[in-house]
Amino acid sequence: MAMMDGGSFSSSIGDSIDFEEKDLSLSDKLKVFKASAFDPDSYVTNRCRHMSEKEIRHLCHYLVDLRKASAEEMRKSVYANYAAFIRTSREISNLEGQLIALRNLLSTRAAIVHGLAEGINVDSLSSSDASTQDDRSNHGDNDTANTESWLGQFIEKLEVLLAEKRVDEVLDVLDEGENMAKSKQTTLTPLALLSLQKVITEQKQKLAAQLAEASFQPSVSAAELRSAVQALKRLGDGPRAHTLMLSSHQQKLHGNMQGLRPSGTSHGVAYSAALSQLVFSTIAQATNDSLTLFDDEPSYSSELVTWAVNQTENFAHLIKRYVIASPAASGCLRPVAESVHISLGHCSLLEARGLALSPVLLKIFKPCVEQALYANIKRIEQCTAALAAADDWSLTYPPTGSRSLGTASLAGVIASQPKLSSSAHRFNTMVQELCEDISPLEILQLSEQTLEGVMQVFNAYISMLIKALPGSVDNENLEGSVNRIVRTAETEPEQIALLANALLLADELIPRAAGKLSSSQQSNNKTDDTSKRSTERQSRPVEQRELKRRLQRLVDQLRDSFCRQHALELIFLEDGGVRLSPDMYLNMDGNPEEIEWFPSPVYQEMFGKLTRIASIASDMFVGRERFATILLMRLTETIILWLSEDQTFWEEIEQGPRPLGPLGLQQFYLDMEFVILFASQGRYLSRNLQQVIKNIIGRAIEAVAASKIDPYSVLPEDDWFAEVAQIAIDMLTGKTQVGGMENVSSPTASSVLSHGSN
Repeated sequence: MAMMDGGSFSSSIGDSIDFEEKDLSLSDKLKVFKASAFDPDSYVTNRCRHMSEKEIRHLCHYLVDLRKASAEEMRKSVYANYAAFIRTSREISNLEGQLIALRNLLSTRAAIVHGLAEGINVDSLSSSDASTQDDRSNHGDNDTANTESWLGQFIEKLEVLLAEKRVDEVLDVLDEGENMAKSKQTTLTPLALLSLQKVITEQKQKLAAQLAEASFQPSVSAAELRSAVQALKRLGDGPRAHTLMLSSHQQKLHGNMQGLRPSGTSHGVAYSAALSQLVFSTIAQATNDSLTLFDDEPSYSSELVTWAVNQTENFAHLIKRYVIASPAASGCLRPVAESVHISLGHCSLLEARGLALSPVLLKIFKPCVEQALYANIKRIEQCTAALAAADDWSLTYPPTGSRSLGTASLAGVIASQPKLSSSAHRFNTMVQELCEDISPLEILQLSEQTLEGVMQVFNAYISMLIKALPGSVDNENLEGSVNRIVRTAETEPEQIALLANALLLADELIPRAAGKLSSSQQSNNKTDDTSKRSTERQSRPVEQRELKRRLQRLVDQLRDSFCRQHALELIFLEDGGVRLSPDMYLNMDGNPEEIEWFPSPVYQEMFGKLTRIASIASDMFVGRERFATILLMRLTETIILWLSEDQTFWEEIEQGPRPLGPLGLQQFYLDMEFVILFASQGRYLSRNLQQVIKNIIGRAIEAVAASKIDPYSVLPEDDWFAEVAQIAIDMLTGKTQVGGMENVSSPTASSVLSHGSN
């Protein structure tokens, strides 16, 4: 039974991911769902019966992605074939009109034939009863006279009503005439019937021309336009009436647009708002008129959509030409983003009426927004570099006039804004503005490109900060670096300020800017289904963590360069000599002078540097003490690791002509214990550092043992090293006077023997 369960389980897994593992097209993936016998319940039951929760979640995500791809494919298919659909609808509409005209023509000819036939039958009748014939002839003459009198009055009445532009009454009279012509009890002669039909046709044409002329008058009101269109439709010319209605709206739109003139970039957003409101309100009015007068007939709806698309394209090209083209080329993202956002906002209001015109705008606007985005990213890099060339690397609060601070009080500014140097403040302000400007345009799906651009400029800024470190000539070939002039940070506070800039930007400010993009996306997706919102909530923390990891890697580059530069300052002299040389240990055993046990000068200087850096970092990294601790830890490790890996140093110690003696070993041991003690007290002693020091002490002991000397017999007890190291720390920090070393007992023979016995 267990084997059967295992087989079913693997089979269900295979079924659930077959679509992803095989290289299938979208249509092939959807075949199983298009089958007539597809049952959703059995599909889910068969595949989820033996799945774990993680596998079910994976299948749900796959199905959601498949649904998105299917919807996108359907949308593309509709837009790809929409022109053909509209053309076919127009042809069908024209064909319907021709059929109606043909039916009317056949009805007219049938009436004529019927009338002629009746006339022939009357002429062929027998005239046997002369008196009766005469009576009928007299009666026919009276009817003919009456008919001619009615026809004359009918024509006269029509002409009067047309002259007075009483459209509704004209239509009523025309309906009366058409009913008379179609009536079987009509007393009209065939000739009179033909005259009546001719008059009706001529008057209809005259009325249609009059209505068309009135519709194109600039002073025509919306009510008058609807009345004229409705009258044309009543005349039986619906397609012409609909086209006339749209043409009238277009003419009025163009007339109103003449009063709007783009007056430069500074007023471009206002021009975009006014023009957008005008265009889309006109489209909305035309849509209402079309639906009110013509219902939702496919042929009219198709013509309306085509007309609306053309108006939207014309509007988008105007905005592109007069408003956003120039700012986009120069990197001024804000006017571009605001103009596009306003246009999309007005356009989205039409969706409630069934018009989705946003894709038309996106097709024209998206390349401009992308151009503005990339140019803005380039401008951020250039502006930041220009400020970095003159930055004094002193940390201050941001200027209160910046857009990111708004009208907040100074106390609120101090509480919420960190201290940065001038170039970092400018970098932060521009990045915040970039994300603020792009966040309303979530429909353009530019969030990922924006974040990549921010990472690009931050990488360039980190490269400039590295170049600001003294002796950073060797760093010019770093990835992403540009040959720019950067003011060198000469002092330790200035150099730590470089780290403060990078840390605060990466740890707080850039993630805050990125959060504006995700928050905008969240607000725009309020109407989405629950499963989609849940998926986005789960993926958002993952994306944020990945962003922070990428930012931290760049900060680590700067921190490592800082540690390397300070380590080199300690290890090497300005003339190229080496402070940390094996001679300071090898020369001790041949020196007849009495030795005053104290850490070597290089380690004293190392302690002083680390103490100063710790003090400066505690002021600059308030609330971020962990970074200061890691900085001190990495700097200490860099120096000790250099000692551990210096082949020249160890070749002299282990294989040189002068062996390492007991006194040199004791001094080396004291130096290492000194490092361990002050790193431990400063709380930046890492396990890695402890292990490295332990290894190099062991290596020095082995070098002494190779000289046939028992190293443990010459080394004092561990308490002695700890005591000397602690007194050295107290003296170097000013807690103990210089004479404090006199209280330290020198290593005696008994202590040496005691240490060796251990």
